[in-house]
Amino acid sequence: MSSNDQANFHDFLPIMADKLGGERLMDELCNGFRMLMDPIKHVVTFDSLKKNSAVLGIGDLTNDDVLSMLKEGDLDGDGVLNQMEFCVLMFRLSPDLMKQSWFLLEEALRTTVEFESK
Repeated sequence: MSSNDQANFHDFLPIMADKLGGERLMDELCNGFRMLMDPIKHVVTFDSLKKNSAVLGIGDLTNDDVLSMLKEGDLDGDGVLNQMEFCVLMFRLSPDLMKQSWFLLEEALRTTVEFESK
């Protein structure tokens, strides 16, 4: 996104995670993916992201913004985002949720170690 958009970006994913819980949050991310994907190819392409981004209120994306998002999320190098890549990208773009995820992972590991040492 352009620097102006970046400065105005507010990370709502942690709020959604708190309100919805993990399973419903993933359902909502999958719904977002379906809104942005190409209906024939079943992946998010440059054209489908550019065309459908207005649905999510980000319709003023430049071509460079779209290419950057695809490049950032494209883990297998095919130039598009499948559902898993899209969801991973959404988590990676949410610094607060990433911090929360690490905290939850550390807590789970600590609990497991404490349980196993008893």
